[in-house]
Amino acid sequence: MANDVVFTPIRQLSKMVRTRQVSPLELTEVFLDRLDKLGPKYNAIVTVTHELARTQARVASLETTYVDGDRNLLHGIPWGAKDLLATSRGIPTTWGAAPFRAQTFDHDATVVRKLAEAGAVLGAKLAMIELAGGMGYRQPHATFTGPPRNPWDRDRWTGGSSAGSGAAVAAGLVPFAIGSETWGSILSPANNCGLAGLRPTYGRVSRHGAMALCWTLDKLGPLCLTADDCGIVLEAIAGPDPDDPTTYELPFVYDAAETPNRRFKIGVLSDATVGAEPAVQDNFEKALAALGDIVDVEEVEFPDLPYTAITRTILMVESAAAFEDFIEEGKASGLTAPEDHYGPYARTSVLATDYVKALRLRGVMAREVDAAMSGYDAIAAPTSGSVASPITEEFRSSVPSKPDIMGAAGNGCGLPSISVPSGFDEDGLPTGIQFMGRPYTENTILAIARAYQSITDWHMRHPNDVGGVPG
Repeated sequence: MANDVVFTPIRQLSKMVRTRQVSPLELTEVFLDRLDKLGPKYNAIVTVTHELARTQARVASLETTYVDGDRNLLHGIPWGAKDLLATSRGIPTTWGAAPFRAQTFDHDATVVRKLAEAGAVLGAKLAMIELAGGMGYRQPHATFTGPPRNPWDRDRWTGGSSAGSGAAVAAGLVPFAIGSETWGSILSPANNCGLAGLRPTYGRVSRHGAMALCWTLDKLGPLCLTADDCGIVLEAIAGPDPDDPTTYELPFVYDAAETPNRRFKIGVLSDATVGAEPAVQDNFEKALAALGDIVDVEEVEFPDLPYTAITRTILMVESAAAFEDFIEEGKASGLTAPEDHYGPYARTSVLATDYVKALRLRGVMAREVDAAMSGYDAIAAPTSGSVASPITEEFRSSVPSKPDIMGAAGNGCGLPSISVPSGFDEDGLPTGIQFMGRPYTENTILAIARAYQSITDWHMRHPNDVGGVPG
């Protein structure tokens, strides 16, 4: 049965549960076994939640009706949580950091609670970069569980602070995972691991019970096998929450209907592929060509603004404030990465006037970017300019690189974006394409991503190392 359920999208798994081809408990045992046996191979796991998973699966198995139409598609489906989401029942929530490895909470994060209410089964707390990378890390070893390894090549990194979430889904340890993004930590693992990753609009998903790194940039979202999976999960976790006053007042209803009978209009920045690796450039151009029957592509320019400086200043100041006591008490010396021992102190030196200026300019940035995007359904770009980097190398260097306008503007303005696989390089490593929309247009970018996946098969290829079909 294992081969029939591993690397199976949520909609198909749900049908198997509903028609009783497999019970939630049987499904859960398959993935618990993979988490136990394969999780350490990729440094993907902090805690396998055996007891909770089996309890939730037994409850789900006793239900007489597994789904109601297209509702409750997550009923009985295992998942994994990035280990910054609070969990009760004595299950540790380590934030990926050695000083917090024994930390527990007496409540569940809102996302954890909502998924439980949908009938999903929590199988594991997943590895992450310590404190979500907020202390200035620059290499994959910045976590006490060891650097999460890429199932496509274990000598490569999975990327971003949601590194364990990317590894776990790519290795077929869980059907989907929840990650977080402040700047790149959902899209980066999606790119490196050949997955679909959705960064929702800021405020779309409650962050109550999630470790705060940067209050005005943090977002929670899914890492999945397909864009359709992302839409299913987003509907379950999105919506207003009185415990998080930044949440949007309206619920999100996923429109999974066939692609609308109209053409989409996509903008591409003139320098979108400048500095990108040849395979990334080639695969991006082929992806746009493949969409030619349903998409019109135009070159677009974003206004000349200091996107990176604006977003970075906000991130540095708010992360220093979020961990003020931790920094002042000298606890950063207990972190794993050497640069994280002193990185926090640099953040405390940013002037208040610079922070206020960044907030003011963020308003200008949001208005100008929205105006530039107003004539388009989405802005497309390579998710990253490169494939996964070697696990032993720093991913930041002293060599100046091209500014990450999509990342800085997208996160600084709180815009939704979805990354899906666009192909592979000559070494068999995945590349990704992202579609970024205006606020609260998740259904539009999901429709474009689904359309792309309906005419390509990159998302159907999985690492041979874990029993998949290699790229």
